[in-house]
Amino acid sequence: MPVLKEAMPTVCTPTAQHEDLPPYPEADLLFLSDLLTSEEYARLQSARDFFQQEVRTLAVDYWNRAEFPFELLPRLAEQQLTCLNSQGHLLAGLIQMEFARADTSISTFFGVHDELFTAAIRELGSEDHRRRILPELLSLKKIGAFALTEPLHGSDISREMQTTATQDGGDWILNGHKRWIGNATFADYVLVWARDTADGQIKGFIVEKGTQGFHTQAITNKTAVRIIQNANITLDNVRIPFTNWLPGTNTFRDANSLLLHSRVWVSWQAVGQQLAAFDVARAYALQRQQFGKPIASFQLIQEQLARMAGNATMSLSLMIQLARLKESGRLTMDHAALAKASCTGLMRSTVALGRSIVGGNGISTDFEMAKIFADAEAIYSYEGSYEINALLVGRAVTGISAFG
Repeated sequence: MPVLKEAMPTVCTPTAQHEDLPPYPEADLLFLSDLLTSEEYARLQSARDFFQQEVRTLAVDYWNRAEFPFELLPRLAEQQLTCLNSQGHLLAGLIQMEFARADTSISTFFGVHDELFTAAIRELGSEDHRRRILPELLSLKKIGAFALTEPLHGSDISREMQTTATQDGGDWILNGHKRWIGNATFADYVLVWARDTADGQIKGFIVEKGTQGFHTQAITNKTAVRIIQNANITLDNVRIPFTNWLPGTNTFRDANSLLLHSRVWVSWQAVGQQLAAFDVARAYALQRQQFGKPIASFQLIQEQLARMAGNATMSLSLMIQLARLKESGRLTMDHAALAKASCTGLMRSTVALGRSIVGGNGISTDFEMAKIFADAEAIYSYEGSYEINALLVGRAVTGISAFG
């Protein structure tokens, strides 16, 4: 990918010679990686190398074609990235950040599978679910999806969900529609959230690929995260065994427990997206010649790079504190909403600065920045839009809900 050919790699990898690297090659101006143990840092470095060498290098081509690189899955499985939080919340967050730094679409695919579906089976499923389903999820031999959003309901889904589940003897019958469901076109399992017609509560149900009455249609013509396969889902009298209900799901609060952690994961993505933009913009500025010298020598370009680095560093510092809160068990939705709103707001500014530095080439995916710029809009919108998260923070600091 020509970020001016010789500009690659833009972060530290084993193939990069020390003299070829710019100052602060990983953009860690505050040496925040010092917070990791030597073993944790080695794990992070290994993951970063994999993402930069195996994910980033193929991402633009698949993004342009809106196709998923299934051949990557065995190599991704070898990295053993599932259930990262068990290795420490800071390390997990930094690895999630580096994944998005390489490519947002593929990191979103993995986050949906691991942070939402696999976590739901692990935390809210039955012993049988964990015994029967979890091993193949952890090895990426089976893929999961998480179906919550509907065509007419997103931010108000907890109040207005229309998809229903009706118990019929030893079965459940599901009816309704879902939209924007990542991984749904090829997932082996889809966790469908539906309102139980008996008690009106929202619960989670596992629907397996190929179940009669379950239909998916890929969403086309997207301008962001084009690699991840989002779909519309139709559930037409889908009959599943009673045991496909996740017994840990009895109200929407149980779904919220998963959304809390996924909102944090997406905030880490927002940091990674800023670093991706910084990597490309700095590499381009160091190589692009105008008026006989690199544009990186111009004051206006340096000011823009400084703002990008500042935004990313402030976002990263906030996320490190969230990891501490998670570690101590004090993390709440207030904190997650603050992180999502703040990091994605800064991200929008950062990627716009990066696109400006790359100039006209910044609207071509050949120079990578256009993909980074476009994908930021998806991060800004999913897992609670900026506005919804801002209102959650507003409620937290005033004690007054603006939702009515």
